[in-house]
Amino acid sequence: MSLAKNVEFLRHFPKLNGFGGLGIYGRTAPPSGRSPLVEIPGFGTNPGALKMFAYVPEQLPRASALVVVLHGCGQTAAAYDFGTGWSTLAKRYGFALLMPEQQAANNANTCFNWFNPGDIARGRGEAASIRQMVARMVADHKIDSRRIYVTGLSAGGAMTSVMLATYPEVFAGGAIIAGLPYGIASNVREALGGMMQSTSRPAGKLGDLVRKASRHKGPWPKVSVWHGSADRTVNPGNANEIVKQWLDVHGLPAAPMSAGDVDGHPREVWWNEDGETIVESYTITDMAHGTPLGLAGNDEPYGAEGAFLIEAGISSSYYIADFFGLTERVSEAAKPVVKAPVTPSAATASLQSSDLAATLWSRANKPVRQTKPVPHEPKRRGIDVGAVITRALTAAGLMK
Repeated sequence: MSLAKNVEFLRHFPKLNGFGGLGIYGRTAPPSGRSPLVEIPGFGTNPGALKMFAYVPEQLPRASALVVVLHGCGQTAAAYDFGTGWSTLAKRYGFALLMPEQQAANNANTCFNWFNPGDIARGRGEAASIRQMVARMVADHKIDSRRIYVTGLSAGGAMTSVMLATYPEVFAGGAIIAGLPYGIASNVREALGGMMQSTSRPAGKLGDLVRKASRHKGPWPKVSVWHGSADRTVNPGNANEIVKQWLDVHGLPAAPMSAGDVDGHPREVWWNEDGETIVESYTITDMAHGTPLGLAGNDEPYGAEGAFLIEAGISSSYYIADFFGLTERVSEAAKPVVKAPVTPSAATASLQSSDLAATLWSRANKPVRQTKPVPHEPKRRGIDVGAVITRALTAAGLMK
């Protein structure tokens, strides 16, 4: 590339300053709320010099699952947890949460170094540090080694691609939000080029990048891909490239096996011979760069809006947890305390006479979001208004 083209290329990135030049890639401010994450020291040799944070709910079930969540540039583990609601999900559904955190000494904008060869190879750098954290969580909390998952936003999404490729035997599945495929960049220039242009590559070459990252021969992790259609930071074409990469690894056809809308946003699906969804892709209509937030299938919100945490009418955290198979049973510790029973008529009168009840009543009676089921797949449950009222009454202590 000529000097003139170099200058024009870098003109788009005025904050470029070494590896910290990816500061626009997911940067956000600290949250105003709090997260229950606790820092865990001494988890291994830590060749990537990362910090380890975790949340383990009380009364964690035996052989529980573990979700690894990777923040974006400029974010902290606690900020991303507060914004996405992962610790709330962990408490409600009874799984452990691991959130690695980047340090400014490694990257000026606290981006995970998903483009640095020394950090994205098996047994090296940041990838190895995250693997050591997983091992510590498995040993400390008797995690089911078959139920370990990873997800992340932006640079964290790209690092999710790294973990799935370099340690495919460790992770049963992953979810990549506004990220990039594994292996397409080995320096800052290639990283920025991938973000801007998302060069189309043959599926076989993309798949080879994953297959060559380890000696693993399968089975491979299942993958969920999320990207806003109006993303101007990471080209939305990267979602297609990630899907191509993992379809090739799984030996699945390029054409989706079914398609439909979930909470108003397009979703494409590929499944295996047993009918299990192996690859799925969500396109969040008109959404810019960030993690999509919204009410979950149980009509509850998870997370809070902020920079690169965008209200989009769909809860990516909840649907990703559902894709991982973690939402089937509510944890005993998260169930409300049952108080003295109240007759339905008295409960209704009480609802109409209190501010709290009015709020619950309005939430129960608001328009139901329409979800178009995917053919041949188990239908996602719609909102049962009667059940919502009953849960509201129970949570308020007005019904047993």
